[in-house]
Amino acid sequence: MTSLNQEKCEACRRDSPSVTDEEVAQLKPELPDWEMINEDDIPKLDRVFKFKNFQQALDFTNQLGNLAEEQGHHPRLTTEWGRVQVTWWTHKIRNLHRNDFVMAAKSDQVYQAIPQE
Repeated sequence: MTSLNQEKCEACRRDSPSVTDEEVAQLKPELPDWEMINEDDIPKLDRVFKFKNFQQALDFTNQLGNLAEEQGHHPRLTTEWGRVQVTWWTHKIRNLHRNDFVMAAKSDQVYQAIPQE
């Protein structure tokens, strides 16, 4: 199986299928630091990334924003001093799609590339 962070997001439409419970059970172990949450009856993937200062948090936010634009799939980003909360879900289907797991894995990859001095 291809690593999630090597996949590219596919374009979603309102009738795109959400992930099944079986797919979640398969994909979630690849993202151990991500929490499954539910907001307004919409399942989402959520993680808080920690940093030593605001500049690192802002740099991460900007890198993730650029990646989101490149992939055509956009998260909720909350940037604060020393932390960035990232939440992925697919707005069009009001549910989780494979793209959300792909982008969570890519988010982890961006975070790992930032020097934690």
